[in-house]
Amino acid sequence: MKWDELEEQPCSIARTVAVVGDRWTLLILRESFLRRKKFDEIQVSLGITRHLLADRLRKLVGYGVLRKVPYQDSPKRYEYILTQKGLDLYPIVMALVHWGDVHMSDVRGRPMLHEHKTCGKTFDPIMVCSECGEPLRAKEVHVHPGPGAREFTESTSDKIRARRTSGT
Repeated sequence: MKWDELEEQPCSIARTVAVVGDRWTLLILRESFLRRKKFDEIQVSLGITRHLLADRLRKLVGYGVLRKVPYQDSPKRYEYILTQKGLDLYPIVMALVHWGDVHMSDVRGRPMLHEHKTCGKTFDPIMVCSECGEPLRAKEVHVHPGPGAREFTESTSDKIRARRTSGT
């Protein structure tokens, strides 16, 4: 599978990775959720080159994750605001935060604490079932083909086998 073909795959993970699947894009999203909107703010916070940041922002705008809004005319400057599509990535970002808090924190503890404005408490971001509200665990979930799944035919199987043996 080629990197530029991911968004064509019949897999929601592959399609999402096509949009957010590199370290800089994920860190730019983090900055957006931390309410950093201006190019210079994001660049200073990340220490990323201007060229690389411009490229990733252009990609996120192109996919409709961010929108580019002018905030100054002379010289022309823009803010990058999360769209609804971008805001819908919040659970993904928070899942990464939770994994990092559990598996990558050192003796000093978590680098950031998240407080829920509604209840005022610091929380652990966890994923729950939309139907029963129980926490989701990998061993308790079954996956079935959905309406967007592609039929897995013998010819598809043959193509995959041929690619594996040819090394491409």
